[in-house]
Amino acid sequence: MNRIRKGDQVVVTTGNKKIKGQTGEVLRVEGDRVYVANLNLVKRHTKPNPQAGQAGGVVEREASIHISNVMLLNPATGKGERVATKVLENGKRIRVFRSSGEAI
Repeated sequence: MNRIRKGDQVVVTTGNKKIKGQTGEVLRVEGDRVYVANLNLVKRHTKPNPQAGQAGGVVEREASIHISNVMLLNPATGKGERVATKVLENGKRIRVFRSSGEAI
């Protein structure tokens, strides 16, 4: 079970001055990399692709961040916190915050 999933609110714990401490929503998770909305933006020079309806030029988009450099944001405290998994009586696994034990 992944500790961080698509749609989660995360805070960046390490990185350059521009993104450290910033929060955002996870757009997608690919292995051990995550893409966070409007964070770690890079510029890519793309060729036009008429079949896909893409115009050419300089496009700004999100670059990936390693999953170890982000923490799940606890809405109750407003801070990034560690995540554990807990197995319920019926065998279902859920994610919980380590500090409080409350379900995510």
